[in-house]
Order: sequence, then C-alpha cells, then structure tokens
Amino acid sequence: MVFADMIRTALRFLLALFYGYAGYAHIVRPEPFLTITPHWVPFPEAVIFWTGIAEIAGAIGLLQPFFEPLRRAAGVGLALYALCVWPANINHFAMDMARIDGGLGLGYHVPRMIAQPLLIWLALWVSGAISQRPRPDNPTK
Repeated sequence: MVFADMIRTALRFLLALFYGYAGYAHIVRPEPFLTITPHWVPFPEAVIFWTGIAEIAGAIGLLQPFFEPLRRAAGVGLALYALCVWPANINHFAMDMARIDGGLGLGYHVPRMIAQPLLIWLALWVSGAISQRPRPDNPTK
C-alpha cells in the first residue's frame, strides 16, 4: 500500500467515525438540530431522525472493506447528504448573525461554510467514488 492509499484509508475511517457519531447525536439528542432546521422543512423531527440513520448507514458503508461498489455508494450518499443539509447550516449562520450577540460568530460559521464542500469532496474521494489516478493528457492516443 502506497502512502497516499494509507492516508486515504485513514481519512475514510476518520470520516466514518465523524458521521457515525453525528448520526448517533441526531437520533439521541435532536434538539440542537431542530433549532437550526429551516422552517420550510416538513416534519422536522422525522427528517432529523432519518438524517441520523443516513449518517450511520453511510459510516457503515465507508467502513466495509470488501465490496467497493457499496463503499462508493456510501461516499456518494454522504456527499449528497452533506449537500442537502447545507441549507440548515446556512440557516444557522443567518440566525446567529441576526442575534444581538452574534451567536457563535464568523469564526465558527465561515470555516463551517468552507468545510461543507470539503466534506462533500472528502466523502467522494475516500470512498473511491472519484479517482485519485491522474487522467491522461490525450485519451485518444
């Protein structure tokens, strides 16, 4: 295993732990997630519960070592999940900035906004859904 593969595997396990814990938190303690859920989301309690299930399922999919299509599907699913929950993060940002005290502030929210596309890319990369191999300069040769 080359060094890049070791890094990719380590980050895959780290991301799986992150999503596994986040999923657990969504199910066991949904209140903080409910407070940042946009008002237009129907059935917010059910949505929070099922997002927790989705995170746990994605984490399990990332951790399995033998069936690559399942691992790639988990990566795509987690990337789509991160994209779909971005409105809640934006809503949280807007709610906090509207508070008199500024809530958690820009030091929290700006890195969080930057982290979201990185999480999307990371889920795709560590799962193997996107390749790490360079493309040839001229694929017709």
